[in-house]
Amino acid sequence: MDLKKLPQAKLLIGAIFGIAGVLLLLVVFKVGLMVGVRKADFSCRWSDNYQNNFGGPRAGFLKGFGDRDFLEASGTFGQIIKLDGQNLVIKGQNDAEKIIVIDNETVIKRLNETVKFGDLKVDDYIVVIGEPNQGGQIEAKLIRVMPQPPQGGQMPPPNQNGMMPALPQN
Repeated sequence: MDLKKLPQAKLLIGAIFGIAGVLLLLVVFKVGLMVGVRKADFSCRWSDNYQNNFGGPRAGFLKGFGDRDFLEASGTFGQIIKLDGQNLVIKGQNDAEKIIVIDNETVIKRLNETVKFGDLKVDDYIVVIGEPNQGGQIEAKLIRVMPQPPQGGQMPPPNQNGMMPALPQN
């Protein structure tokens, strides 16, 4: 055996073992990922079919909600009933009162015009888009002031797609 070639052979063997080790780690990672995906898929399907598997109601446990769905956490619409500092309270669907938090980043629009918080008045109708906070309030990102609705001050309910119907122009 030639002593000059020995360091090169050790280097080659080390590189082969290093590549084999990386490949082994990748295979173990892939197997772990596949097991995790199967467990998550099973858990999701199990919870989706819980009522079928354990004799619950056929329509599921949330049967009583009908078209009400869940609370609107990321936005709402309704009539301003109170202005309080940098917050306002609106009366929305089913007379539910919601607190809207306004900050310097909130954009307030009336038609094409940007207005200030001080331009809002009690009894204005608004649409709010924002994010829910830990206090159950909506932190407004965009507020659009709407024209007064017909029919004695009641906002028409949204249609089946969740969209507001067009208001007649006076």
